[in-house]
Amino acid sequence: MDIRAIISPMISDEAALDEFVESLDDLAPNVERDIALLRNTPNASNASNVVASLFRSVHNIKGDGALCKVDLAVAIAHPIETVLARLRNGEISLSDTVAETILLAIDRLELAVESLQHKKPLENLRLLSLVQGLEKLALAAPDEMDACAARIIEAVTGFPPAAQHSSLLQPSIPPAATRSDNQTVDDLRFFRSLADLLEARSPLFKGRTQRLLRLALETNQLKGTPVDPVQLEAAIYMHDIGMMFLPESVWLKLDRMTTEERMALRRHPGYAAQILSRMPGWESAARIVAQHHEMPDGGGYPEGIHNGQIADGAKILAIVDAFEAVMLKHIHRGKNRSVLHAVAEINACNNQFAPEWIDPFNQVIRRTVES
Repeated sequence: MDIRAIISPMISDEAALDEFVESLDDLAPNVERDIALLRNTPNASNASNVVASLFRSVHNIKGDGALCKVDLAVAIAHPIETVLARLRNGEISLSDTVAETILLAIDRLELAVESLQHKKPLENLRLLSLVQGLEKLALAAPDEMDACAARIIEAVTGFPPAAQHSSLLQPSIPPAATRSDNQTVDDLRFFRSLADLLEARSPLFKGRTQRLLRLALETNQLKGTPVDPVQLEAAIYMHDIGMMFLPESVWLKLDRMTTEERMALRRHPGYAAQILSRMPGWESAARIVAQHHEMPDGGGYPEGIHNGQIADGAKILAIVDAFEAVMLKHIHRGKNRSVLHAVAEINACNNQFAPEWIDPFNQVIRRTVES
């Protein structure tokens, strides 16, 4: 395949691309479901049926890519199809590392076509490394499959595979931020009580606040603590409280939102920021909350401001909040997105996050999964 179809794919028919994206939205969950079934019960009596289902899903992704002229999809799906054909024939087994590689490849394809739809750059997705690695994996000897898959994962994400990720999925109590006086302590206790109320609205949110708080404080600390930890803690507690001023049908919705629902959701940072701004001493936290959905390239909301205008605390919060969202966004498919996939997606977003904060965030994640 022409290498340009991988590193800088050209889309001549946007309607066909949209059709492919709709198809991929249907097929990708099937891939995740079948891989989860094979990993959890590899010796089940219906394993051959699950492998056949998995093969069909990837084959359909490839076929739809060819039909819709999305050559990148063909380049990614074809070697995966070869791997699954070998699995179906009993030549190889599905190890955790190979399974992670297949999931990562489908993730990257989803990110790539979404970027193509919105005319965003693809450089950070490392698609060439992915496709070249998958082609080698398809031809690798059975005893070389894991090593080859591990090289793909590290080349594409920068992180090793097969790490223990459970510590990131469980609440963790961080070191308490420095408290200056009794009023500060009382305010933080009040903010935390609101966060607890928000968590109680959905089982998806259980433990979310403490996970965000730990990641944010440790990321800040690794960069020399330029953000006041007390203000950052308050912002973590309050950043989504504005959701509670919206109908639950909007902010707890798992399906795609309408334009009207999306516009309503974009008002939530302002609601929480207004609460903080009316309380003495929390002006910095209010700014962090108000700006945590802004982007360095000006493509965020509500103000569309650029990197230099965004508070550092808001940049940290944007990263950890997105990480948590990616970790949980596929829970309705019956499986949490792994830490590896979440980190890969965060690092692949070219302009969404402040680059100066990505490296310390990565260090926090690496230190966590390797400990």
